[in-house]
Amino acid sequence: MAGYIPPVDDISFLLGEVFDFDAQMAALPGFEEVNTELAASVLEEGGKFCAEILEPLNRPGDEEGCRLENGLVTTPKGVADAYRAFVEAGWGGLSGDPEFGGQGLPRVLQILLDEMLSSANLSFGLFPGLTRGAVEAIAHHASDELKQTYLPKMISGEWPGAMALTESSAGTDLGLLTTRAEPVGDGSYAIKGTKIFISSGDQDFGGNIVHLVLARLPDAPKGVKGISLFLSPKFLVKEDGSLGDRNRMSVGSLEHKMGIHAQPTCVINYDGAIGWLVGEPGRGLNAMFTMMNAERLFVGIQGLGIGEAANQKAVTYARERLQGRSADGTRGPVPIIEHADVRKMLLTGRSLTEAGRALAVWTALQMDIAARHPDPEARRKADGFVALLTPVVKAALTDFGFEIAVQSQQVFGGHGYIREWGMEQYVRDARIAQIYEGTNGVQAMDLVGRKLPMDNGNVARGFFALVRDDLKATKGPAELESVKASVIEALARLEELTENLLARGADPVEAGASATEHLRFFALVSLGWLWVRMAGKAAADATTPLKQRKLVLARFFAARLLPQTVSLDAAIRAGAADIMALDAGLF
Repeated sequence: MAGYIPPVDDISFLLGEVFDFDAQMAALPGFEEVNTELAASVLEEGGKFCAEILEPLNRPGDEEGCRLENGLVTTPKGVADAYRAFVEAGWGGLSGDPEFGGQGLPRVLQILLDEMLSSANLSFGLFPGLTRGAVEAIAHHASDELKQTYLPKMISGEWPGAMALTESSAGTDLGLLTTRAEPVGDGSYAIKGTKIFISSGDQDFGGNIVHLVLARLPDAPKGVKGISLFLSPKFLVKEDGSLGDRNRMSVGSLEHKMGIHAQPTCVINYDGAIGWLVGEPGRGLNAMFTMMNAERLFVGIQGLGIGEAANQKAVTYARERLQGRSADGTRGPVPIIEHADVRKMLLTGRSLTEAGRALAVWTALQMDIAARHPDPEARRKADGFVALLTPVVKAALTDFGFEIAVQSQQVFGGHGYIREWGMEQYVRDARIAQIYEGTNGVQAMDLVGRKLPMDNGNVARGFFALVRDDLKATKGPAELESVKASVIEALARLEELTENLLARGADPVEAGASATEHLRFFALVSLGWLWVRMAGKAAADATTPLKQRKLVLARFFAARLLPQTVSLDAAIRAGAADIMALDAGLF
């Protein structure tokens, strides 16, 4: 079975030709020396680590899984060594703040490295991904003392992070959580409670593990306004920075999961564990959402990575597998890639993955602009686009990633159902990305209930205007004009549906009835826009296989996938009446 090939050529095309990466970086203070050549060289080395070190551990790690014995968690063979090598090579600090030892490279490079990590070994990629989210929360909300104590080791990756939100009775509705934090008297707190579904909650890498825990102070009111956020390490840290006593937390059990078996997802008992407040009392969700928004984008990239890896394997298999006869009946057996139905599955995966990567890069560029652009208005505008796109990237790319994994498994036929081929692992691993960090239904409700109405709908209108103007400005051959016309027509329908939504106001039943359809519609139009942009750049010099592929894929997307927006439009306009008509007892 062929190994994973990092898509560095496609990344270079996106950065160098589609998004004018060099000019965009030159406009951002601190990134003036960053360009496409540097980005490609960094990501090429990162891709080698993923392909040569991490992918060979993927299926064995899935087979072996994690173990809990005598209170100690053991990860599968090779994972701990690979993690230490990852940290030693500096990959943990790629986009980290240089003030605390990070390399300070753009978010764009980080997201693209995350994609390759997810393609090679989704379970492994969660360790640095969760750590980076915890770093974001600490950097934005913690005291200077906590930052100085924890951020250098966390940014390097030496001390991984974990987020402890969920309880058995408090998942999406965190207002129901019961974990308590009682003042000790020296500025610290004793945390008591049990959390479930804690990815990276413990492992055998050595060093510390920094938990961010949601809990209630003794006088906290009920509901979400009574929740605070605390930093609680596995080992207490001495004044000289060395590790001291084990904190009063333990792993009660490991969750038995459908996938990501090499990732230790823990039930954690906090038995008076010492912690320190992060941010203001009662504003824990505000601090935690700094972490969660970063993680939601990261999870979307996980879906992208799984889709890329699964599609690569399916293409290789389809080229080699001989079955059936040619369409004209003169040859046989032929590689199954000659059969139209197989080609359709492969092209679906490829068109969603390549446009999904483009959407991820565009969103990451907006994050870098929001963080560094010297013009406050440019920062404000980019920040709004990131907020708008966050639920779309999380939900759509993970939905697409799962669909691609299933279709790629289908290409293998019966072999896809056999574990040794690895395709069923992609399906199992991809499924969690649609669930954690807020289910995709929650993301869709966030889009229609919060993000589209932002600033009276003007953020969404600004995005639609940007897309429309860019589509009109893109020039190319006649075949591209028909693709562009299809996307412009779909965009007009999306704008109309969005205006209808904004005019109706906040009706949770109607919003819930159409939210997932609205998000998918939004995502397909966004991908269509980026296919026009990519195809326009490719058409200017279609001399390479990569650029020739772009032109074909743009036509395929417009003809085969964009028409989904017609049925989505009809479903949205049907409203909630039929959904709510059946009495609950009649289901």
